[in-house]
Amino acid sequence: MEDQDDNDQIEKEVKEALQMDDRASAAAKIQQYLERDKNISLNIAVTGESGSGKSTFVNAIRGVDDDDEGAAPTGCVETTMEVTSYHHPNYPNVTVWDLPGIGTMKFPADKYLEKVELEKFDFFIIISADRFTEYDVMLAKEIQKMKKKFYFVRSKIDDNIRNEKRKKAFDKEKTLTKIRDKCIKGLQEQGFESPQAQVFLVSNFDLHRYDFPLLEDTLERELPKHKRDVFMLAMPNSSLEMISKKKKAFQAKIKYFATLSAAVAGLPVPGLSVAVDIGLLVGLIAQYVFRFGLDTMSLKKASRYTGVPVDELKKVIVSPMAATEVTSDLLLKLFLDGASTAAKLAAEEGSKFIPLLGIPVSMTLSFLSTYKVLDTSVSGLAEDAQRVLSKVLSLNDAE
Repeated sequence: MEDQDDNDQIEKEVKEALQMDDRASAAAKIQQYLERDKNISLNIAVTGESGSGKSTFVNAIRGVDDDDEGAAPTGCVETTMEVTSYHHPNYPNVTVWDLPGIGTMKFPADKYLEKVELEKFDFFIIISADRFTEYDVMLAKEIQKMKKKFYFVRSKIDDNIRNEKRKKAFDKEKTLTKIRDKCIKGLQEQGFESPQAQVFLVSNFDLHRYDFPLLEDTLERELPKHKRDVFMLAMPNSSLEMISKKKKAFQAKIKYFATLSAAVAGLPVPGLSVAVDIGLLVGLIAQYVFRFGLDTMSLKKASRYTGVPVDELKKVIVSPMAATEVTSDLLLKLFLDGASTAAKLAAEEGSKFIPLLGIPVSMTLSFLSTYKVLDTSVSGLAEDAQRVLSKVLSLNDAE
């Protein structure tokens, strides 16, 4: 309810400013609200013993390849010798921390808590490629005392499945259940009987498979409200549901961008509204393309990870704004001819937040047109992102 109260207060203040014909103040209040998320930090801690795939996981959830610039170094020996921070490449306020494994020579168990400063992290991922150790359990219990969340992740599941496939009686679901039950039993044998002893089975190279979508959903649900959108938007498109959530998060802010457009339209500067609208739309839609993973670089990266050719992914894309450069010329070509129709179509939905009655016609039309262009773009790109993921899932499942 706290987030909704904040939104209601913003809407009230903006409407009051517009009613007083103080468009500059209204625009400033909206801009302040839109900038708020950039100041909400999220600190994710990832720890585990050497060889567990910890650093690869750090890279994967940031959408970074192991050999990309800024990637956490990976290897079969302990490569994390210090507490190291890695900022998300697209969301600088999201930081993933690669923590040395507890019980190493440089980070002995009795000094670990002091050296690592656990209190600064929002939640913890404890990773193992085999069985969780007494040190993992010790760490989990300390995190519990701090009343913070932690999650056990069993990595390299793809290796286990590949090995089990050699057996004549291979059953994928039975294999996964066996691995999960073994991990939970191991935790219980180490004296960890907490209901939080849920174990998520993950492949760092195929995040859309196994339990990663469930892990994403659990993390998003259990985070404080004001951090949920920050986390969700920073995560890879691992499930159709996650893409739908991103779509709703983007759509929730469209009314504010449309009101910014309306406020500028009411200022007595010839040509200013058109220039601001086009600049605003180009910037926002380019962000939507990128954050839905539909830009050319993201599609190539998805192809490398999944083995699905880029051309196959592009075949299911419908929006002309995906896999291309979003420019003012492209937007004018796509939307200008239907501007009046767009305004009419937007009226019903946009009226939920349209500035007060009695404002100039130019402001009303600017609001409605901007609203419709952005809403149409987000919906179309979200559907394309789901089609791309569905294509990947269908081809992978056929293997």
